[in-house]
Formats: sequence, C-alpha cells, structure tokens
Amino acid sequence: QVQFVESGGGLAQPGGSLRLSCEVSGTIFATDAMAWFRQAPGKQRELIATITANRATNYRDSVKGRFTISRDNTKNAVYLQMNSLNLEDTAVYYCNFPTILGPWGQGTQVTVSS
Repeated sequence: QVQFVESGGGLAQPGGSLRLSCEVSGTIFATDAMAWFRQAPGKQRELIATITANRATNYRDSVKGRFTISRDNTKNAVYLQMNSLNLEDTAVYYCNFPTILGPWGQGTQVTVSS
C-alpha cells in the first residue's frame, strides 16, 4: 500500500524559508506524478504544486515564484522548497498523487509567525 511520510515543517518568520520532504513507498515512484497540498486552519485542503514524472512543474498562483517542487527518484522522495514565507502559508502540508489520491500521511505543520 502506498504511504507518504512528510517532514521538515516548523516555525519560520515572515520572509523565511523551509524545505519540506516527503518519502513515498508502495508505488513505482519514478513513473508517478506527485503533488504537495496544504490545509490551513478552518479551510479546505488545497493543491499547491505538482511535478510530473518528466519533472514538469505547476504551481498555485499564491505560491508561484516562492515555492519550488522537486523530486529525487533515487530516494523515492519529493521536496518543497518554500521561500519568502508569509503568514498565509501557515498550514499542515501533505504530499500525495495529484489526481487519484492515495491515503493521506500525517502531514507536517508549517507555522509562519513573527
């Protein structure tokens, strides 16, 4: 069964950076498109970044130019580099497939606060 394990969250100041990691097991990772989602308090979970097997990327407008998704097929891992963080980026971040969702992991909390 596919499993996602997210890590790397924490507390950051506005304008700061964090790098999230997600280890994926139970799937032929190199052939899968991957995505990062987030869920802010009181809001629905939203898709923020995707990366295809060919490494084509796409971003939600609110994170475009600040976040970068990448992958390492040798480690079955997907990453999210987050720069220029702002208060609205506070959320629990999850990785998953972008369309046919697998079971959600525990996520990693990102808190942006001064």
